[in-house]
Amino acid sequence: MLGVGILIVAAIALGLGIGFRRYQTSVTPSPSSSGPPSRGPNSTSTFTLPDWKLDTSTAYRISKSWNSSEPATTRVYNLTISEVAGWPDGYNRTLTVINGQFPGPLIEANMGDRLIVNVQNNGVNMTTLHFHGLYQNGTNFMDGTYQISQCGIPPGGSFTYNFTVPGQYGTYWYHSHYSTQYMDGVVGPFIIHSQEEDDLIGAMYDYDQVVLISDWYHGLSEGYLAGYLASGNENTEPVPDNGLINGAAFFNCALTPGSTCYQQDANRTVFNFERDKTYRLRVINTGGFAEINFSVDEHPLTLVEGDGVLIQPTTLHKLAVTVAQRYSVLITTNITSTDNFWVRAELIEYCFHATNPVLVDYGITGVLSYTDNANSDAPPYSNSMTAETDSWGDVAADVLCLDLNNTSIEPMIVTQAPDATVFYRVDASFQIGSYAIDLGYFNGTSWKPSSTAVLNQAYEMLAPGLSSAVVDNNSTELLNTTGPLALGVFGGNQDQYIINVPDYEVVDILINNLDDGSHPFHLHGYKFWVMGTGMGSFPYNEYGIFNTTNPMRRDTVGIQGYGWALLRFVADNPGLWPLHCHISWHLEAGLLMQFEIQPKMIAQFEPPAAWAQLCATQ
Repeated sequence: MLGVGILIVAAIALGLGIGFRRYQTSVTPSPSSSGPPSRGPNSTSTFTLPDWKLDTSTAYRISKSWNSSEPATTRVYNLTISEVAGWPDGYNRTLTVINGQFPGPLIEANMGDRLIVNVQNNGVNMTTLHFHGLYQNGTNFMDGTYQISQCGIPPGGSFTYNFTVPGQYGTYWYHSHYSTQYMDGVVGPFIIHSQEEDDLIGAMYDYDQVVLISDWYHGLSEGYLAGYLASGNENTEPVPDNGLINGAAFFNCALTPGSTCYQQDANRTVFNFERDKTYRLRVINTGGFAEINFSVDEHPLTLVEGDGVLIQPTTLHKLAVTVAQRYSVLITTNITSTDNFWVRAELIEYCFHATNPVLVDYGITGVLSYTDNANSDAPPYSNSMTAETDSWGDVAADVLCLDLNNTSIEPMIVTQAPDATVFYRVDASFQIGSYAIDLGYFNGTSWKPSSTAVLNQAYEMLAPGLSSAVVDNNSTELLNTTGPLALGVFGGNQDQYIINVPDYEVVDILINNLDDGSHPFHLHGYKFWVMGTGMGSFPYNEYGIFNTTNPMRRDTVGIQGYGWALLRFVADNPGLWPLHCHISWHLEAGLLMQFEIQPKMIAQFEPPAAWAQLCATQ
């Protein structure tokens, strides 16, 4: 059972042991003789929610009665990683899950709270948990990045993440940062409340709902990874088999004859929303590859948040969400044309370099169904409920892999971007090297996991030097070098490209995407200002005249093929912070670099003994 043992706050009823919830729904027969029981064609039967399936209709509905102004407290979550058999779209496969269920449970906190997240790894592989978008200021060792900020939690092992969440609020998520593991199910939403946010936008909506959208594969990700990194494969990423909305989707089992596929449980997610109310939809792309266009037929989307930053309300029809980005949009259930509407998560096929014969429909759908009251017991999943509505006519975003235009959105709270004090250019590319293997590179270096976590190495080198003269050459370089460190500083490892920022600086990082594909780049530990983006060569003659008044701030930005982005951040958060493409295939191909910020402060960290023990036992 999800043990949400909260020291002061009442436990949240999520996780294993929720039992079976039964609904009346029409189903179709299964082509398989095993698994869930078959029902007759067009029959009305009781649908049983499998015990591995989280009921997101309730688990992802955020209470408007949550008290965001209560004093800071400590909240404890107990998460267990394991493998189960499941069929999110009807196709049976092995899932790596949290507390026995998919997708993972909702974590909630107030700004300023202390979080204790106890992770027990009962899975067959290493694991870590990364809390995507959190600053982790002063707790870099809780960032959860495998072999960078921590060593992995081994099978049978455990680790406690202990950190506070000051200075930020909004929509975030958590996921495994070990290899491609999160694509197999180790994901969940993380919502941070605050009185400031409630004061600014709380009156705009009546209900609050998390919506996870993602691509989906019918096999374990590690199997696809081996083929992707094989000799002669020129960065042709595995194409998904399907997509999911809140962990569910319809799949035509006839496309995979001979497989174990349960047609009657190929269920779409149904959002049963009360009429004439306004809903906040917190849309999170938790996939591993595809950019996704999110929309709700006939319902304009009012954009109010992006990556934890409140935005001046902006109306649009389709929302392009790259991997790892989060947006909050408002919709109002006041359309009178019908009661059922398609909710669409369209995989943008332009991003794919190959085809998949079973991915016959890139438009993944759920259903928004009007109800007469908020407490309706209508089924949250169905494979028979449909809608007769048409998609919005906006087509431009469907044929390009483009991030939302960051210059078209404006943060609600004005924050001036200070002038930069240092400037770095990094070129992101894919290059074919030894054995005809195509790998990702930053400035000629392709990342590979170090033999032990780089932060552990930095801490061990730096901490002794504060109490005596630094005599180790590597320690001296860490403390004194401004700019890229020599490869091999950490254990002779040649695969770590690290820019060192020893003192307070305002950093401009120009990322040139020399690849023909788009990349969603995520910076750990910070929100950056998006100073500018474009195609082709960076206009150096315009440097210094970009808008600094109130540019968009976020932690994940999409850069189109052969494009660039100029990002600015204040280097005031000590630690080792990765900057990487969040497409899982590209990360594992080496498209990652790091910033080491204020190493003198790293030396003053006080990590728990269990953190060092993870590396000692690997």
